[in-house]
Amino acid sequence: MSFLNFVNIPMHMDFEGQRRAENYARIIITIFGVIGLIWGYVEQKFSYTIYTLGVGFAISVLLSLPPWPMYRRHPLQWQKVKEEGSGEQKKKK
Repeated sequence: MSFLNFVNIPMHMDFEGQRRAENYARIIITIFGVIGLIWGYVEQKFSYTIYTLGVGFAISVLLSLPPWPMYRRHPLQWQKVKEEGSGEQKKKK
């Protein structure tokens, strides 16, 4: 069953992507919270506020939780692995 092979799916997010995902989630939940509060106040139903906030939460989870490609645009540049028998270590011995 090769279609169940999840090994090739990238499961990481760089630091810039994490910052962007957190900001998106915060903005979306805030906007939906304000809209829900106003709508619930106008209709005099607190449940409308909760439903609207729940929809905002679901949208923010779908946008910020998975590691979408837009969150992996700035990969870290790691240093090369040094071999154990490098020149500096031989001189010190």
